[in-house]
Amino acid sequence: MESKNLIIRESVFEDCELFYKWENDPAVDEFFTFDNTERTFENIVTEFVRFRLDPTKAQFTILLKPEDKPIGRVYLSGISKAYDSLDITRIYIADTAMRNHGYGEEALRLILEYAFIQLHMERVTLDHLIKNKHAAHVYEKVGFVDEALMRHGGKKAGKYVDLQLKSMLRAEYYDKVHTK
Repeated sequence: MESKNLIIRESVFEDCELFYKWENDPAVDEFFTFDNTERTFENIVTEFVRFRLDPTKAQFTILLKPEDKPIGRVYLSGISKAYDSLDITRIYIADTAMRNHGYGEEALRLILEYAFIQLHMERVTLDHLIKNKHAAHVYEKVGFVDEALMRHGGKKAGKYVDLQLKSMLRAEYYDKVHTK
């Protein structure tokens, strides 16, 4: 997948070192429910290999052009041909210096194009921590709509947290995203 500023490619084993570094960075960890005590390099490698073997999951690395510098990650799960749906489980720009340049939105638009045009999905979902107002804004800007508040939908630092579930349907994608 490619856009003006980004290339999104399938993640490779060597990316596990980046994922380990990024996902143990408090600036990335702040808005995810994964437990940092479990984000050891070995666990990330095991997860990477396990996900690679699972047809309901896909892992991508976000690269900044022209130097193809890795700046973020996308992880899809729940990919279902039977229901024509998938979940964007994790999407982030890791380096805080690379944030607020529109790369997250650009990456999200590429993933949506992949989901709706290449995979022919009917429905794409994602969720975010309620306190992540920046993510909520970006998701709504590209056309996601609130679907439900998932009370105690995740755990962060041993405490239950609420998550906002958002979704986009194929018709909404063509109306709001693909036409821009």
